[in-house]
Order: sequence, then C-alpha cells, then structure tokens
Amino acid sequence: MRVKYLLRSAPFRLALLYMLLFTVSVMTVLGFIYWSTAGYIARQSDATTRAEIKGLAERYETDGLTGLTGLLAERLNRQQPGDSSIYLLADHRFEPLVGNVTHWPPAKPDVEGWVDFALGDDRSGKLHRARAQVFRLRGGRYHLLVGRDMFEMQSTQRLILRTLTWGLLITAALGLLGGVMLSRSAMGRLDAINKAVQEIMSGNLSRRLPSNGGGDELDRLSQQLNRMLDQIEVSVDGVRRVSDNIAHDLKTPLARLRTRLEALNKADLEESKRMQLAEQSIAEADGLLKTFNALLRIARIEAEARSAEFKVLDLNALLRDVVELYEPLAESKNQSLSFVEDELVTLRGDRDLLFQAIANLLDNAIKYTPNGGKVSVALLAHEICICDSGGGIPDDEKEKIFQRFYRGEQSRTTPGSGLGLSLVYAVSKLHAMSIAVKDNEPGACICLAW
Repeated sequence: MRVKYLLRSAPFRLALLYMLLFTVSVMTVLGFIYWSTAGYIARQSDATTRAEIKGLAERYETDGLTGLTGLLAERLNRQQPGDSSIYLLADHRFEPLVGNVTHWPPAKPDVEGWVDFALGDDRSGKLHRARAQVFRLRGGRYHLLVGRDMFEMQSTQRLILRTLTWGLLITAALGLLGGVMLSRSAMGRLDAINKAVQEIMSGNLSRRLPSNGGGDELDRLSQQLNRMLDQIEVSVDGVRRVSDNIAHDLKTPLARLRTRLEALNKADLEESKRMQLAEQSIAEADGLLKTFNALLRIARIEAEARSAEFKVLDLNALLRDVVELYEPLAESKNQSLSFVEDELVTLRGDRDLLFQAIANLLDNAIKYTPNGGKVSVALLAHEICICDSGGGIPDDEKEKIFQRFYRGEQSRTTPGSGLGLSLVYAVSKLHAMSIAVKDNEPGACICLAW
C-alpha cells in the first residue's frame, strides 16, 4: 500500500518526469559523443587510406610497376599480427598480383571509389567488414586496392557504445533511486503537514504545521499557513471572549429588564410607577441596542476590506470638527480643551470611521477628567495624541483597555459598555496605525501613529 501511494504521489511523478527529461538529455549528449568519437575514427581511417593511395600512386609514377610492387612487398613484410592495413594490386582482369587479399572484392565501389566488403579472419575464420578505396593506375592496366580491416575499429566502436549504454542505464537507475528518495522525503514532510492539518480540523487550533527552517517552498508555505493559523486562533479566541463578555455583561441588564417588565404586568401598580418602569425599561433596551450596534460596527470594520475606498483626508479639518463638537461638553465641566496642529497633515482613510474613533477617544478623555481639568488634542506630522489630566491608566491595564467589554476600576461606576476603545482599535488596525497608551502625569495620553 505504501509503494502504491508512493507511485501515485505528486512528488514521485514530478521526480519521474524530471528523470525522464534528464535521461533524454543524457541520451542526446551520449549519442553526440558516440557519433563524434566513431565518426572521428572512421574519418581518420579514410584519411589514412587516401594518403597511402596517394603515396603508392606517386611511386608508380616515378618507378613504374617494379617500384610499386617492391614498395607493397616491403610494407607487407613489415606488417605485424593484428595490423589492419589491406593492399592489393591487380591486373586489368582483376587478377591479384601483390597483396594480402586473395581476390578482388565483387562489390561495386561508390562514386568516390570506396567499397565495403566481407573479409575472412585467418585466426577465427569469421567474416568481418573491410573498407577500401579503389584506384586505377595510369594507363588502365592495373588496379590498386588500399584499405583497412574494420574489425578493430568496429570493436572499439562497440566498446564505446556498450560503455555509453551502461552509463545511460546507470544514470537512469541513479535518477530513479534519487527520485524515490526525494519523493519519500517530500512525502514525509507532506504527511507531517497532513497530520497537523487533521489535528487542527479536529479542534486543536494551537497546533502548527512543521517547519524545518530550510527556506524552501514547503517551508515558506508552512510559515505562511502558521501565520494564518495564528490570526485564526486570535480571532476565535476573540469571538470566544466576546461571547463570554456578552453573556456576562448583558446578563445583568437583561435581568433588570425582565424584572421591570414583570413589575409592569402587575394589575395593582400605580400609573406613575408604571410610567417610571416603562421609561426605565425603554432606556435599558436602548442601552442593549446600543451595545449590539457597537458590536456589529466593530465586526464590520474588522471583516470588511475597505482600504480600496479610502480617500486623502485633511486631518486638520477633521480634528477641528471633532474638537468643536466636544467643546460644549468640556465647558460644561469647566475643562480646558486645547487643540495643537501642524501645518497641513493628510492621510488616506475613511473619514467617518476616523471621526468616530477620535470622537470616542476625546469623549473618554473628557469623561474621566475631573471638573476644571485639562484635555488636549495634538496633531503632528504622523501622530494624533489625545491627552487628559484624569486619574491615568495603570500599567497592567494599558493593553487590556482595547478588549471588548473591558472596563477598568475607575470606569466601573460610569455609564458605558466598554466597546468605545475596541472600536478605536479596530479603526486603527484598518488604517495600519499603531496605538499606544502613555502616561501624562497626571492623566494619560492615547496616541495613534502611522
């Protein structure tokens, strides 16, 4: 079953395809080497034959038949066993006169005078190929045949071909073995990834895909998927916390609403008390609706990719509008509200969302600053800071205040749902802003930077 899975796997098929392409490439290269080597040997043999015929013809021109036969006899006497040279001088009837071939070959020569014929081996008695060139001496009375016994050359060519064939087979075998090993390695990593994915699908969101740190494609894919899983785990944990917070924070107002509705259902209830309970129930329901609307707005901001709709905004004008909106509230608490701005500061973003986020920050600053305190808004080149002179934010709460429904100790006695800063955080994340909480001594500053 394992072998079948290996043969059907994509890495093995890819390795097999690569091996086939590599084998074809090697065959092409080895074929060219064989053609070049064997061709070179044959060309050298033909060139040697032409040179010998030219030399013998020149001897015939200078010394006649006697000189030619003497030279042939001398060469034949010098031949050693295994010498491949072939010589034959025949008369006009092709009767042999001098040479080491018993008869003139019956094959007809080609247009260049080359003839291929079978030659017997005195040692083994077997026939093998010989190649020679036919030359007709001046006067036409004699015919000269000079060539080579091709046995040794063919043996060399067969040896080269056999060597190249074995080289090709070994290359293919090593390629197949390498493909199997690479496929097994890739399959091992893929099996580990599949196992991790199955655990994640079973509910273990803390599980991560294995990464060997090699930096290859699978490693980079695992790292990207792990980052995605980190975000999914954070989102799921956030949903779980939100669900818990909703159940905890809305249970009390829903219980109060139910109690008041039960009281309204009493028949002997005074009209004034009935109206009071009705107004309280409506206010409680409005608070619940406000909380749910805030949750939905945060969810939409986090879920929608709205950056394509961003426009270049005049932040100076936007912050002036927010400050102008909250000036009456600050004056009602005898607070000093100041606004400091740089020259024209622009930012690509959603005006409504940024207005809402900055308004939430300024509303909190005014709410938690005592009467007669100071609130300031500063617009710098790449930063917006809203500062107050209130009680400040403890260090252990600075990262928690942006969680949904989180309310610090000093805010538990003031009305609110604990969602205002969560919306600010969602808007800042959408606009690729960093958000920081700083001490103001007294008070605190919340700064958005980009």
